[in-house]
Amino acid sequence: MSVFFKLSSIFVISIMLLSCNNAKNNDHFAKNRVVEKNVTLSKPNILMILCDDLGYSDVGFNGSKDIPTPNLDALANNGTILTDAYVAHPFCGPSRASLMTGRYAHKIGAQFNLPPNSGETIKKGIDTTETFISKVLQNAGYYTGVMGKWHLGANPEYHPNARGFNDFYGFLGGGHDYHPEEFKAAYKKQKESGRKIIRDYLHPLEHNGNEVDETEYVTDGLSREAVRFIGEAAEKKDNPFFLYLSYNAPHTPLEAKEEDLKLFEHIKDKKRKIYAAMVYAVDRGIKKIVDQLKATNQFDNTLIVFFSDNGGKIKAGATNYPLKEGKGSTYEGGFRVPMFFHWPNVIPSGKKYNYPISALDFYPTLTNLAKAKIPENKQLDGKDIWKDFMSNKNPRPGENIFVMRHRNGFTDVGVRKDDWKALKVYQQKWKLFNIKNDVEENKNLSNEHPEILRSLVSEAEKWSKTHIQPQWWHDEKTGNDWKADGMPHFDKTFLVE
Repeated sequence: MSVFFKLSSIFVISIMLLSCNNAKNNDHFAKNRVVEKNVTLSKPNILMILCDDLGYSDVGFNGSKDIPTPNLDALANNGTILTDAYVAHPFCGPSRASLMTGRYAHKIGAQFNLPPNSGETIKKGIDTTETFISKVLQNAGYYTGVMGKWHLGANPEYHPNARGFNDFYGFLGGGHDYHPEEFKAAYKKQKESGRKIIRDYLHPLEHNGNEVDETEYVTDGLSREAVRFIGEAAEKKDNPFFLYLSYNAPHTPLEAKEEDLKLFEHIKDKKRKIYAAMVYAVDRGIKKIVDQLKATNQFDNTLIVFFSDNGGKIKAGATNYPLKEGKGSTYEGGFRVPMFFHWPNVIPSGKKYNYPISALDFYPTLTNLAKAKIPENKQLDGKDIWKDFMSNKNPRPGENIFVMRHRNGFTDVGVRKDDWKALKVYQQKWKLFNIKNDVEENKNLSNEHPEILRSLVSEAEKWSKTHIQPQWWHDEKTGNDWKADGMPHFDKTFLVE
């Protein structure tokens, strides 16, 4: 039974009268909008499903032809697909840091991935003064869980259980091998040899700080634990849940189950074949999760948000068509990701939302939906997009979405405002694209609109002045080079020639 609305009197259904310019598209949304009057909207369950390095065009709802994702497609097609959805960084760790804190990773010194085995080496993580979205929701009465990849700090003070999650099942590092019989044997061999630091991709998974003996292909194991969590949440009838299902698939290493690989024998490229099987395993898990939501009568009151932490890694079998480049890039393929929202009877069904949003928006949007109290001193870089999303309006007219990736001795930057995007890559001159008309970023319009370019670059430079120095680097050499070079050299980065 749906629990979206508690009737305190009579509610009415109204349809917005929209402008002629967007009448057809907006009418689709208007028909699906329920505008309440004297009605209290109950707190929704929130299920945030994050894939790792999933390509923009590697799901059926975004045009994939060779990787079937029927369960994700069913949710996407019965919800709203967000075509212009961005994450805050084109790499795993900084993207996740931004997701949990609601801030650009550059502002909190998290603009690089934590190094492997960080809990045993540098012993750092996201500053504990930053309140995670999980903590805000937990304080609002939500039963909170994270299943899968963490990558935000491995020491006790940075552990998921210390950052607002009641239940954690997964691994603390930046990735993990997938086949238990293989990674357990490798871990055992290295431990018996006396090796002091064993690669964290081989470590046992854990449940709330205790090692567990995982026996399933890791993607299947994470789906299983999500099902468990949802079942336990159903028993807490007075508490909604927040589940952050953080798959490591299809991130490398490319490892898939034999039965899944057989489904993709028609794909000749070996990497693409394994990658496809890994995505398929995620989709298979989604079916079990949806079935559990329905079995526990929680499906109708659950907002599902699905997306990827960054663009697909092309060298590892992913595609991001029609976007240029992929993971790590400030071209669209690096930080524009597949995304959909699903919430029966609330979110428009079978529609597309074609305005730019950022994963930074989830913190204020979801906490407001949950009627949670954000700490007064909490700084946020996103905005509550809910009303504009439901009205099919641009949530940030005249406002910027930034992306920045530091390389060896120089920096790549992208800044999008409305239909325009300024881009600097590979120490080349700044370029300008009309991103609505040229999503492939092929036609440089900097000569035709120099004033627009200068304005965007100036705003990006102003944004860069809010950054702090990195608190860590993904490896020692990068850190040493950074310091020796006197990075980040923003005086050169924002020079318009």
